[in-house]
Amino acid sequence: MLPYLAAPQPAANAPVTVSNNDICRIYGSVYLERDPKYKNTAAYTVYLGDDEAFASMVVYRENNKLFADGTAIWHITNKKAFADHVLYVTDNRNFADFTVHFTNVRSYAACRP
Repeated sequence: MLPYLAAPQPAANAPVTVSNNDICRIYGSVYLERDPKYKNTAAYTVYLGDDEAFASMVVYRENNKLFADGTAIWHITNKKAFADHVLYVTDNRNFADFTVHFTNVRSYAACRP
């Protein structure tokens, strides 16, 4: 009889889940924020590790921004305004979302979520 009482509609504010594969989409120009005052402006918190075996991402530093076009290939910029991604660097591995190890060989660049 009453059309407005037909069927309940799903909630519009359903929770959104974020997968770990999103870190594999970080490439291009990256700004590494080290000032704790601007930690909230960063998308992720990273730990820069010396050990490749335990790194979530092995990153190759590209000198030219135009060639930083693949997974785990970053052009580190010194200006936040020119960055595609802003990452906060922490000294404590326990506070990091993922760990990064830099490599000198482009073909070793990989993401291991």
